Amino acid sequence: MDDTPRRDPMTDTPNPEAPVEPDAPGEGKIRCDACPVMCYIADGRTGACDRYANRGGRIIRCDPLTIFDRRIARGDGVKPFLLADWDGTIGTGPEMSVSAIGAGTTYPDYKPAPFIVSREVEGADTVTVVTEAIFSYCGVKVKIDTDRHLGAEAAPVRLEGEVVGHVMTAEYGSRMLSLGGVDHLTGGSKAEGRKTCEALLRLCNKEPVELTIDGGARVLVQSGAAPVVDGTPEVRMRVGCGSATIGMFAAQWQGLVDEVVVVDDHITGVVSEHQAGKVIGWPDTGIRLLGHRSTPGRYFKVAGPGLGWGGTDIADPLSILGAFRAARGARPGLSLLMVSTTGEHSAYFVLDDDLIPVEQPLPQALRASVDLIAENCEPALCSVLFMAGAGGSLRSGVTRNPVRLTRSVQEGRTRVSIGGAPAYVWPGGGITLMVDVAQVPDGAFGHVPTPALVAPLEFSLSRAEFARLGGHVEAVRSIDDVLREGGDYVQAARLLGTGP
Repeated sequence: MDDTPRRDPMTDTPNPEAPVEPDAPGEGKIRCDACPVMCYIADGRTGACDRYANRGGRIIRCDPLTIFDRRIARGDGVKPFLLADWDGTIGTGPEMSVSAIGAGTTYPDYKPAPFIVSREVEGADTVTVVTEAIFSYCGVKVKIDTDRHLGAEAAPVRLEGEVVGHVMTAEYGSRMLSLGGVDHLTGGSKAEGRKTCEALLRLCNKEPVELTIDGGARVLVQSGAAPVVDGTPEVRMRVGCGSATIGMFAAQWQGLVDEVVVVDDHITGVVSEHQAGKVIGWPDTGIRLLGHRSTPGRYFKVAGPGLGWGGTDIADPLSILGAFRAARGARPGLSLLMVSTTGEHSAYFVLDDDLIPVEQPLPQALRASVDLIAENCEPALCSVLFMAGAGGSLRSGVTRNPVRLTRSVQEGRTRVSIGGAPAYVWPGGGITLMVDVAQVPDGAFGHVPTPALVAPLEFSLSRAEFARLGGHVEAVRSIDDVLREGGDYVQAARLLGTGP
């Protein structure tokens, strides 16, 4: 990175928080126009983004253009453009496609995208337009598979003290976070914007990030890895709520135990009262559960949320039980299994002469059913989905009439991908897209210090549709020409295999 001290443009005094732009054009420096910062870069150095550099008086893209080839093993290496030690004979054809990773940017969007590449796919003449898009309107949605309570809905989420997002709704076996967005990136303090950008960049590049939730937990999050909640790695997500667990396993408990309570933060189930128990003829046991009864055998709010049994705050499962009632079937010797929705917690009790449950060793027959619950729980993972609005000026890198591209995407005639991974496009106006970063090659995301994220964006469509949109047909090149000549910024190509 250029180490010229940053200066405040108003006072001309040293200020490390000042924008990069005011650096004066000194000897050997040239200006990079690849993002709004417009750094002056000395020869042999990179700009503030570490993505562009000055090499011999020319702005170059530091990372290679990534080209996918279905015929090679992933990670075949880097092939330089325009160098004598590579003759370009790697073979081309429909098996190869150009991604936007390393392509360079369309910004400031008055010009065609860095690469507009034609190829034939199953007899169809297609065009792929690639650019590294600069996104201020972007963020990530994080799905955390855990039964633990992480924080209240809408609670602020922080990275190193700065608010970078908030807790969303709980989903079935998962907790959801929304991080980033233009208000956090550019609407708050500079520190908030920097930390938000850092969090998004690291998460999108599949790196671990430790977040804290106000009034809640400390969570280590990484795409494709198990979450770590308050220092404890999660192992599995729950099989279902307490009611669902009873629906799945009631028949297997019948004849082995007199009563089963499945403890859960959301819906705690009681098999003898539950519809599943009634249908298979389970007798009443006189059990009384503390909590809000929803429908027979289904209870809300038996305890507060926490890190204990079934995502509650309890360590003793008997604390959610009232007195057993002899008039409704309770008797000495009645057996009771209490279990959590992940099988992590379980206990076995037998009522004594006073109808008080006394803990006993778990019978082997019931151990198998507890293990079955655990077996049916999927591994706890973190999933990170990048979400952004691609409806702005970057569209002019594809067509002279941007709204036609939007409509073509909305109507399914143009396919959108991020680093080769298929993107989900939300309905409604604009091009609002979402992609699982686990499907994107490593290191595909970058940033600019405005702050904003940079993501590899590809539009693929037929050549006829491209022309109909008013696309830059004069800029269309063959993949052979791309491999042979390179582009304005790119000095190398990286080939990655994409499977058989």
